[in-house]
Amino acid sequence: MNTAICVTPFEDMGMTVSKNKIVIKLGGGLITDKSQYKVVHEDRIDLVCGVISKLIESNAKVILVHGAGSFGHLEAKKWNLATGYDEEIIEQQRLAVKNVRNDMIELNNHVLNGLKKFNLSGISHPPSEWANDLGPKFKGDISILEIENKDIIQVTFGDVVDVLDKREFGILSGDDLMVRICKEIPGISHCIFLLGDTEGLLTKPPNEKGSELIPLWSKEQEITGIHDSNQDVTGGIFLKAQSASEISQNVDNVWLIDGRKPERILELVETGNTIGTKVI
Repeated sequence: MNTAICVTPFEDMGMTVSKNKIVIKLGGGLITDKSQYKVVHEDRIDLVCGVISKLIESNAKVILVHGAGSFGHLEAKKWNLATGYDEEIIEQQRLAVKNVRNDMIELNNHVLNGLKKFNLSGISHPPSEWANDLGPKFKGDISILEIENKDIIQVTFGDVVDVLDKREFGILSGDDLMVRICKEIPGISHCIFLLGDTEGLLTKPPNEKGSELIPLWSKEQEITGIHDSNQDVTGGIFLKAQSASEISQNVDNVWLIDGRKPERILELVETGNTIGTKVI
């Protein structure tokens, strides 16, 4: 594949993207340092927002989802927020729920500010305000994320939400949000997961010798990876792969791409292919 990336507006590329409706997930490990509490990679956010601005210039429509990274996972892990109500520490848990929700608003503002640098408007939809219960069957009206104006980007993120049983609260993953968005909002042309430390799904964890990119993947293929439970309270790469597989039943172009090189989104939309993993 020719990996030279063209980043000029699409009208110069000989194709139209006016019918493209693109859902992009910014992984928490892409936009934050997951090992350090509330450390943001603003340079990476800016790179992605620059690419989004080119998509918008070319009449594509974009919905943006982002993960929690070190703004959510570390505190959630400390107080077992993923498992819900624990009588012995419930007061600390309830305080942590408030803190994580506030931290997620703070991280979301970093994303919105990144969009503003490219004269893009984003509308934030914190799940704690409109969703409850967990997993891809959570309760909530996804239609609030429908795109009416291509110049306004609907933005949501992984969050601590209320759970309508004895657990009281839990973690709604951004990956589960992706599943529902891509299943319930009509006309999604591309679903793209931007990863923070790898080019896509790999045959081995990225730090192991002999690890190679899997360019085409379906759920029948076994994958290996590392789920750092000390930093991640959802499902890591395994949940992303599972979610992407489910989305591929509804969307033709489902990809896992290196978010440090977001120009590959432009190459994908232009040519139908790029460096990354296509999920089928």
